[in-house]
Amino acid sequence: MIQDVPADLPEIVVTAARLPPAAGDAAFSVIRLDGETLDRAPRLDEALASVPAVSLFRRTSSLGANPTTQGISLRAIAPSGAGRTLVTLDGEPLNDPFGGWVIWSQVAPESLQGVDIVRGSGAGPYGAGALTGVIALRERDREGGVLDLSAGDLGGRRLAAAATLIHGRVAVTGSALHERSSGYIPVRGAAAGAADTALDLETTSAALRADLAIDGATALSLRAAAYDESRGSGLAGARSAASGQGYSATLARTPGPGRTGWRAQIWRRESDFANTSVAVAPGRVSTTPANEQYATPAIGWGGNLALRRSAIAFGDGRLEWELGADARFNEGETRERFRFMAGQFTRERFAGGETSVVGAYAEGSWTAGPWLVASGLRLDRWENTDGRRLERDRVTGVSTLDEAYPDRSGEVVSARLAVRRELGADLALRAAAYSGFRPATLNELHRPFRVGNDLTEANAGLEPERLQGLEAGLSWDRHGARFGATVFLNRIESAIVNVTLGAGPGIIPALPRAGFVPAGGVLRQRQNAGVIEAAGIELSAERDVGALTLVAALSATEAEVDGGSAAPQLTGLRPAQAPAFGATAGIDWRVRDRLTLGARARFESRRFDDDLNSRVLDAATTLDARADWRAAEGVVLYIAADNLLDAAVEVSETGDFVAGYGPPRVLRAGVSLNW
Repeated sequence: MIQDVPADLPEIVVTAARLPPAAGDAAFSVIRLDGETLDRAPRLDEALASVPAVSLFRRTSSLGANPTTQGISLRAIAPSGAGRTLVTLDGEPLNDPFGGWVIWSQVAPESLQGVDIVRGSGAGPYGAGALTGVIALRERDREGGVLDLSAGDLGGRRLAAAATLIHGRVAVTGSALHERSSGYIPVRGAAAGAADTALDLETTSAALRADLAIDGATALSLRAAAYDESRGSGLAGARSAASGQGYSATLARTPGPGRTGWRAQIWRRESDFANTSVAVAPGRVSTTPANEQYATPAIGWGGNLALRRSAIAFGDGRLEWELGADARFNEGETRERFRFMAGQFTRERFAGGETSVVGAYAEGSWTAGPWLVASGLRLDRWENTDGRRLERDRVTGVSTLDEAYPDRSGEVVSARLAVRRELGADLALRAAAYSGFRPATLNELHRPFRVGNDLTEANAGLEPERLQGLEAGLSWDRHGARFGATVFLNRIESAIVNVTLGAGPGIIPALPRAGFVPAGGVLRQRQNAGVIEAAGIELSAERDVGALTLVAALSATEAEVDGGSAAPQLTGLRPAQAPAFGATAGIDWRVRDRLTLGARARFESRRFDDDLNSRVLDAATTLDARADWRAAEGVVLYIAADNLLDAAVEVSETGDFVAGYGPPRVLRAGVSLNW
């Protein structure tokens, strides 16, 4: 906002320290969500799900999802619990330093002024982890605020607030979120037993940012944030908890005529995670403690630097270039008790290590008349060091397993090239080629885990995943009508997959250190299981017709695994958790000046819950509806229904074919205050 200043001083605009969008972004597949779209969803991941190709590892939202399944991916190529998408908030990575997943409750949708979803761009200027793209969040910096209060079914209570205050050259932005729910039981009907309990939730988060306008182009931002959540896991005796805090300092200068812009940022994140798992008795009549992961302390820290020069005359056009470097360092370990016998855990485990990625890049774009050409090249070095797994008897202290893993490292070259051609004032074509990579997380390298009777082992020898892609797109925007289409070909090499090694009961010879696998369960291990190839199409359309706004989107992806010699049993199968089709459609009707009605439908084809395609999750369609009444200036009363038709959406399936389901119909009502 522009503030009143003495007449002899220039007016200063106070904003967060960030660089403006690069000119070359328009050549890639970028979807932008504004603050109004985000504010309508109680959880950020649900707002992002309005784009069909965006999804968590499983179908359920963060209302009921365990933190380890909150990794997000773009395009239905091969979703992963760790996520194959980099998520940033004004340049600061939000992916967990240990697991790579994102705790979505740490960011209230009301605290954001927009999101850029960059699909399939590879690493580019973003760095490691942007395998299927980037979700770039922009925190609010406009003066004013919002307060949202709501209550609903399942004991749901929610309070969210965000506000920015500006005085002279200083702005302070704060946000807070508290949500609780009694939850729902994911197993339904005759299959449910005494072992099945509700997915209750309680979460709190807060953030504070101070911005200082040093001059008309330079700004300093200091930010601190924290979160804490506790949730049930759907089985008696099984719970999870996650907590953490983050800090960042950013100094930026916007580029201008004859002026080089730059951004320098340092950040640090600390997180902890606790998770208890249980074995389920036949008939789901009871549970027995199986594992108690009582702590997973992790630290991530790093920084990035970028130099940008814009609007440089070059031939018949304008040139923009950017040079940059970034570094990320992670360390952490899992601390667990396991092997439950005679009423107590008899073994304990400590497993973890350190990872790092350091890279540098050069990006450039050239604009001349209807043409835009963008390109980039980056070089990264990754390292996995100090890896160790120690297991010992809790009574005698004698080691039963003590492994130290060799340090490993390598270099990865990534590149991207895109061309955009405007065919008129309202029509444009584009084409792009790109590559990217994602190193394995500490969780994938070192932490074994259990869900019910299924066991998954870690693998300290994992190599980074690498992706190469081609795509072409068309966009049309004219008189309130917008249309976009993209076709793509992607190939992931050394894909990290949970590979099934055998079924219980008993010890699986392929990996005896995993211990006894109970009846109805399987043993899997994370492996670089060959290649995943995917081809797809993405369509989107929007039309304003008087008081009506109509939106629709479709994604279709044909994906197949080639397990090669590492996992030949997977060759020809579809990646786990990757649906072939997804579609959304919505309507907003401004009935009167004060009343707006809206509805959103989402369809997803069947997907498989495992690598062998033996556990089938049926296709599902859900419908959400909402009515908003503007009671006064800045005061909106609303009623919303999530899953209005109470569809049974399968989100998981056990080895003995017991299905878990997503949330039932949830009604909620609330008030939103804006000033």
